[in-house]
Amino acid sequence: MTDVVAALEAAGLEVRADAGTRGMYSSDASLYRIPPLAVVRPRHVDEVAAALAVARETGVPVTSRGAGTSVAGNAVGRGIVLDFSRHLNRVLSVDPEARTAVVEPGTVHAVLQKAVMPHGVRFGPDPSTHPRCTIGGMIGNNACGSRSLAYGRTSDNVAALTVLTAAGEELVTGPTVSGAQSTVDAVRAVVGKHLKTARTEFDRFGRQVSGYAVQHLLPERFDLTQALVGSEGTLAVITQATVKLVVDAPVRVVVVLGFRDIVAAGEAAPAVVAHGPTSCEGLDSRLLDVLRARRGPAAVPPLPAGGAWLFVELAGDDPGEVSARASRLAADGIAPEALVVTDPVVQAQLWRIREDGAGLAGRAPSDRPAWPGWEDAAVPPAQLGAYLARFDELVASYKMTSAPFGHFGDGCMHVRLDYPLDEPGGTKVLRDFLTDAAKLVGEFGGSLSGEHGDGRARSELLPHMYSADAIALFAGVKHAFDPGNLLNPGVLVDPDPVDADVRPAGRFPLKGLALAYPHDGGDLAQAVHRCTGVGKCRADNSAAGGVMCPSYLATREEKDSTRGRARILQEVVRGELTWSDPSVHDALDLCLSCKGCASDCPTGIDMATYKSEVLHQTYRGRLRPRSHYTLGKLPLWARLAGWTPRLANLGIRLPVLGAFFLWLAGVDKRRSVPRFARRPFRRTFKPETSELKPVVLFADSFSDAFSPSVAAATVRVLRAAGYEPRLPSGSVCCGLTWITTGQLDSARKILTRTVAALAADAHAGVPIVGIEPSCTAVLRSDIHELLPDSPDAPVVASSVRTLAELLAETPGWTPPDLSDVEVVAQPHCHHHAVLGWKADADLLASTGAKVRRLSGCCGLAGNFGVEIGHYDVSVAVASQQLLPALDAAPSAVVLADGFSCRTQVADLRDRPAVHLAELLDPSR
Repeated sequence: MTDVVAALEAAGLEVRADAGTRGMYSSDASLYRIPPLAVVRPRHVDEVAAALAVARETGVPVTSRGAGTSVAGNAVGRGIVLDFSRHLNRVLSVDPEARTAVVEPGTVHAVLQKAVMPHGVRFGPDPSTHPRCTIGGMIGNNACGSRSLAYGRTSDNVAALTVLTAAGEELVTGPTVSGAQSTVDAVRAVVGKHLKTARTEFDRFGRQVSGYAVQHLLPERFDLTQALVGSEGTLAVITQATVKLVVDAPVRVVVVLGFRDIVAAGEAAPAVVAHGPTSCEGLDSRLLDVLRARRGPAAVPPLPAGGAWLFVELAGDDPGEVSARASRLAADGIAPEALVVTDPVVQAQLWRIREDGAGLAGRAPSDRPAWPGWEDAAVPPAQLGAYLARFDELVASYKMTSAPFGHFGDGCMHVRLDYPLDEPGGTKVLRDFLTDAAKLVGEFGGSLSGEHGDGRARSELLPHMYSADAIALFAGVKHAFDPGNLLNPGVLVDPDPVDADVRPAGRFPLKGLALAYPHDGGDLAQAVHRCTGVGKCRADNSAAGGVMCPSYLATREEKDSTRGRARILQEVVRGELTWSDPSVHDALDLCLSCKGCASDCPTGIDMATYKSEVLHQTYRGRLRPRSHYTLGKLPLWARLAGWTPRLANLGIRLPVLGAFFLWLAGVDKRRSVPRFARRPFRRTFKPETSELKPVVLFADSFSDAFSPSVAAATVRVLRAAGYEPRLPSGSVCCGLTWITTGQLDSARKILTRTVAALAADAHAGVPIVGIEPSCTAVLRSDIHELLPDSPDAPVVASSVRTLAELLAETPGWTPPDLSDVEVVAQPHCHHHAVLGWKADADLLASTGAKVRRLSGCCGLAGNFGVEIGHYDVSVAVASQQLLPALDAAPSAVVLADGFSCRTQVADLRDRPAVHLAELLDPSR
């Protein structure tokens, strides 16, 4: 390993070979874990050639990688991994007249679309990972996506390629071929020996993707471009691609068809395709049950009755013509019930559900983890219904469960299965099932892969689909391009066993955990393995109102993504890394604990919780960072400062003494510190005796010590709505700052006292209203992690309301008229992720205010943005959504319920922000 790394560094390459990086790149979105020797991030094509030269000299293999979203294990390898996504990610040119674009392999699909859309064109294929997948990865797998009925496969949309062979020769394909002539001649010679097989076993239906596309190497249709698409990085390394562009139809209507079950939906797909849709996607009710369980009933819009659905998109230029086609389809009797959807917002919600399918399916109907491996089979579309019925029988015979979905119009089914990988003999079950599944798809004349490629998951099974002569043909093509087997070995030719290097195989029990992980059976290993690697955290999710992942968007480093962190923690639970390993803390350092992943990641991963556990395990009984003693115990110091607030404020603002205090507290010197209130809210609050309905006001430490005016406004709003607020007996705290700094033993004690103070009212049915969203979220969510055995905790949690939620439940309450008010709303991340902001959005809509709701995080995130070393990233995160919105609306009211959000607005733009209570305040 050292020799390889030294050679790569001597070649001037950007090399990462630390344990953390190797752990992050040891997996993609597949079942497999293969740590590489080194990761190279080439900055230009010459560096790709240099890396290949080192590989040849050292005999070390090379694996190309884009976004790392490969589900079949195509993007992991034991040697050098070339990560093209970091630097070789540009759109080089766009030719609107020729309708082509030239891109580097690491170009993200969404970036290409953004570059070409001003010209009225788009790249046709759109896989569900389109916000983060790379064009190079799509070429490697021959990706298709949901609209392949209209636009075809990636191979249909690539005009030319520039590649490097394993020998380092440049080969340019397209209308003409240049370079690497000896390789081209060798390929022709190989195919010439297998002409009958190449002509009869391939290209039988649209989604036959498995193996090499040798039909494009036949003398009568020789096309190296199409032959290289789908070769999974085993034949050459792509350095540039010319892709075709299409004109997108401007009018879209979605028809949702409801069926008895998924088999009926599959049987109906060919009849639907006869209507000429751009897309025909199937979803099983079992998948939507997972979504509803995780995000609530509102996560799924109204659908026709049924146990499975087809989402059918019709497109065209004329609204009347498209609408008429939709009506004909709905009335055609294909399904018992149909729903025509013309609202673009609802259409987008439906497609987001479909796009999140792979992540949602990561939890099986059995509520066990579900894994890929057999997630991409395809059969001729006319056979899909019968295949689905047999497949369900096969799954049941193995005592497993599934929730199928996929591109039913093309005969392609996606699914994940709850293989018992954590049990003895689990990998044998995996092997046996995959073998039986391959035989089944062979019976139907299908393909092991419909768009994901074969990778490590299916390459060994190709003899169940192809003849011995076809397998020999694959080997000959591979040898002609790569005689030394340097490029992605173990895939397609001389494959690795399907049950080798399985990442989640076995059990990884960890003792002494501080948190309960109730959704994962108390198992942190199961929790961190929720990450399936689909990489949604590497995308900008703001268009859908998402928060995840602000740190990755700021740095574009894999280690700062939710997936990168999950991979590191998987290494910890395996025992490969310790809790205190520097690479673990480096990966978690820029995690804002925003909990965006808990709601936005379709797998339901919660990195903020895992970070708290890591900090707890690392520093338990040891000296902690300074900020843990100061910011981590801020409520304690705030209560003390409340007795002499003027003195505390003076000390912080004196030039020398203030700078010393900031340093001592671990606060960046560029930050201003909020003033302590002259009188804390708890000392000014005066309960009233009245006949109004009682409500407990949870006056958190931030509202009490820094923003008593917000708490006072909340009191006035509650009284005007018919409630009489009262405070809990004694001083209560949610323990948030102790939780985020991993001081979980203390947090548990604090929360135990708080639950005891709230329990009587909760049992009596008295609502508990929070002011600060992050503290309210602790009482609703983190309380289950810290107090799993408390009989009172669930009752308290179910009694907690946000102000908007309580007002929505209040008969007769009328919101004020704010029709003349322009509002820029920054929801707190925990409000978005844990509590949900819908009640607030509905309330604001009822006021008539003109509201622009921002996505993303404000960047301060509690103690994160004020800590030394975090300022630049904090500002970069704020620059993603918040700051541009503030600058675009200088006279708008800034609505930010979170104290940290209001602090960030004041700090970076010297501008006031208000809480919802202040906006609704009858005395306003």
